[in-house]
Amino acid sequence: MLANPSGVRSTACYAQPSHFAFSGRCKLLSSFPNRPRFLSPKKTSKFCSLSLLLSRDGVRCNRFAVKALAEPEVSESVAAAAGGAGAGGSGLLPPVSVKIPFGDREILIETGHIGRQASGSVMATDGETIVYTSVCLSDVPSEPSDFFPLSVTYQERFSAAGRTSGGFFKREGKTKDNEVLICRMIDRPLRPTMLKGFYHETQLLSWVLSYDGLHCPDALAVTAAGIAVALSEVPHSEAIAGVRVGLLGDKFVVNPTTKEMEDSTLDLFLAGTDNAILMIEGYCDFLPEEKLLEAVQVGQGAVREICSAVKALVMKCGKPKMLDAIRLPPPELYRLVEKIAGDELHNVLQIKSKIPRRKAISLLEEKVINRLTDKGYISIEGLSGSGETIQDLIDEEDEDEEIVVDGEVDEGDVHIKPGSRKSTPLFTEVDVKLVFKEVSSKILRRRIVEGGKRSDGRSPEDIRPITSSCGLLPRAHGSALFTRGETQSLAVVTLGDKQMAQKLDNLANVEEFKRFYLQYSFPPSSVGEVGRMGAPSRREIGHGTLAERALEPILPTEDAFPYTIRVESTITESNGSSSMASVCGGCLALQDAGVPLKCSIAGIAMGLVLDTHEFGGDGTPLILSDITGAEDASGDMDFKVAGNEDGITAFQMDIKVEGITLPVMREALLQARDGRRRILAEMMKCSPPPAKSLSKYAPLIHIMKVAPEKVNMIIGSGGKKVKSIIEETGVEAIDTQDDGIVKITAKDLSSLEKSKSIISSLTMVPTVGDIYRNCEIKSIVPYGVFVEIAPGREGLCHISELTSDWLAKAEDAFKVGERVDVKLTEVNDKGQLRLSRRALLPVPETSPEDPSSKQLTGNPDVVVIADSGKASDEGAPQKYVSVPKAEGLAEEKIDRAKVKSSATKVATSSKSNSAETTLLPRKKVFKRVKKSGSKAVTGVSSNDGE
Repeated sequence: MLANPSGVRSTACYAQPSHFAFSGRCKLLSSFPNRPRFLSPKKTSKFCSLSLLLSRDGVRCNRFAVKALAEPEVSESVAAAAGGAGAGGSGLLPPVSVKIPFGDREILIETGHIGRQASGSVMATDGETIVYTSVCLSDVPSEPSDFFPLSVTYQERFSAAGRTSGGFFKREGKTKDNEVLICRMIDRPLRPTMLKGFYHETQLLSWVLSYDGLHCPDALAVTAAGIAVALSEVPHSEAIAGVRVGLLGDKFVVNPTTKEMEDSTLDLFLAGTDNAILMIEGYCDFLPEEKLLEAVQVGQGAVREICSAVKALVMKCGKPKMLDAIRLPPPELYRLVEKIAGDELHNVLQIKSKIPRRKAISLLEEKVINRLTDKGYISIEGLSGSGETIQDLIDEEDEDEEIVVDGEVDEGDVHIKPGSRKSTPLFTEVDVKLVFKEVSSKILRRRIVEGGKRSDGRSPEDIRPITSSCGLLPRAHGSALFTRGETQSLAVVTLGDKQMAQKLDNLANVEEFKRFYLQYSFPPSSVGEVGRMGAPSRREIGHGTLAERALEPILPTEDAFPYTIRVESTITESNGSSSMASVCGGCLALQDAGVPLKCSIAGIAMGLVLDTHEFGGDGTPLILSDITGAEDASGDMDFKVAGNEDGITAFQMDIKVEGITLPVMREALLQARDGRRRILAEMMKCSPPPAKSLSKYAPLIHIMKVAPEKVNMIIGSGGKKVKSIIEETGVEAIDTQDDGIVKITAKDLSSLEKSKSIISSLTMVPTVGDIYRNCEIKSIVPYGVFVEIAPGREGLCHISELTSDWLAKAEDAFKVGERVDVKLTEVNDKGQLRLSRRALLPVPETSPEDPSSKQLTGNPDVVVIADSGKASDEGAPQKYVSVPKAEGLAEEKIDRAKVKSSATKVATSSKSNSAETTLLPRKKVFKRVKKSGSKAVTGVSSNDGE
């Protein structure tokens, strides 16, 4: 194939390399039947087309074609545009910058500045958020298929926010889930606008080059993609745009900022054209249907304004569309397929079970393919303008074929060896498959419209039979099996602590964790097929996110239920609306795991036959409830709605035609509400029902509050203390927060209580007067012993406070590891604790002949202090000193070294029952009194007899 020096993309029919052959029966013609529409009609003689055609009756052989472009010329308008691109005639369009409305503000659209070699490129700017989008397409078309060959890639560059990747490789890697979701939002509204029969592979790339943290790039990316496609050569029907709608109070806001979305009760994303809606997706907190319709109406008005501005931009600098590259199956093929398989296909589509119906359709399709592709290839161009039918051409070819018997010679005396004549198809196999699929869809839609019955015998409003059960998996924290018709979901719930939360990496550079996430899995076995298993597909990520956002509003707050919740939905059978089965199964599994939900919710998928005139109806759109896979593939809409009896939590709508209107959407929402109520009633019949209590295998989480300044005592230096507590007690995790919240996660109650006791002791605030029993002596020093009153908390018990008697060395009476009872007597400014064992010892008994001492010890207002004198004088009599208690004092201490035993006498008055102290030498009695504030006050007795 020769190059096109003009840069203008030729749109003639391309050759199929597998049929590269020459024949002596072909002749060379100079023609160009598939002239691009943007070429000047007067200049077509400059183009030469080398085609190998059948010599008989001018029927052209389309098996091989070669294009030669000689001195190509383009139309004056295109040449003028190319000539004005810059110096030297580079053939590039001039740069263009315009501002278009984008809600309550404007965005800047630039084209021709960057990516000028792409078929279409756009730089969209909103505030300081910039998205660059390019569209390119291949030069050679791919094999025809039943879907448009479009691929979309969206990437958020970390450099857009002044960051770099945190991993080992300092560049963007695997596509994140958020990027996948935005890719889907770009792809889904674009695909319905692409024209059928265009098989050039098209690639759309979108990058976030700058992000200001205020303006979301997703709606900007969808709008930029729509503009780039509209400016490119890709043939499509309408320009699209996307907007987000939020609800602040009672006011709808178009394209709200990230700060405004924090207070919004609605997150609606809408994309469409200037006259129809193509895609909506959103999440809300039990929003009524009428309120949702108001939001859609506001969003549609904003999209209409954007599309009007885009049309003006396309008129100014858009490229011509490659309409001549469209290759559609011949019209007569539709008639032949319907004639061959119509009646039998009508009967096959009434088979209720999916697998038998699929096998029967496959056999019938193979039959049609064999019948239409086993007699020889006939070019569709050759049939145009000819009055001969296909069968006439076949018969004529059989009559003209010369047959030479083996061993005979022809007129040229040349031996002719018999050979098998290669049968060439009437139509390509791909065309037959495409037409067969369209005819099957048409027959299915006609049967629903005319007969009022679907493949499984249901009416448009009926729901398939529903069964559900909980507690299937004994070791799982919660499980449920939800079955609706031939769609089945096995939902499993796992509970854990904060370490099980999913960390999100985003452009905002804010550490974000998800405490609830749902993971959707769609194995090939769910549809009875063989396929590759690997990373989750874009479809699985999208369906999982939809079910996750549907369940999120009914979850309790983290304070009420401090668990991280993971839901796995494995589709074990699938025949339509598996994502909504995940919502129903996930709700039951959460209840079985003991999660205190606010209410139950259910999901349903709605379908649509938009134009019923074609199938014998009155033109009114026909809405189908709880659609199957075949109705999804053959219908015009897939509308998923989740919520409770009165409100909506999540919704997603994809349109496969040019769009629907608000009245149709209103009817679909109301019919979906009736369907949800019926499904919720069936879920209440679950057998066995949800346990609604924590599983014995679920982890235990205890939340305790400590003083914020005590958090570091739990963590310790470099986390050593918290690690030692985990190892000592056997708990799974201890999570601390700066506000003093401590979460302990354990598998059993004993380890939980043990760790709780240690943390309570570490963070307790000691109070003077507290008594601690059975405390271990940790170490002995010359001036006393250190006693552990709680794990990690030690205090000093001075040697003078160990016993009632005088003690020279603490080692003489105590050993490390021995346990004692102590009383807290003082907490100094540094938080150090002073303890006393002596304060808890019983008062020594006095001799019977000393009545004064008996009376003294019986007086509660007298403090009795024992002094044994010298340590070597073991036989010395004990002497007592009585000191009147000062009001409000916690304890009085007298320096026994200053008290001479020979100068003390005790006298009491039996009448007043009050203590009187014998005169002591002046300035020999000291009282150390502890008052409030942990300050020691020393008093000196100066009055004799007082």
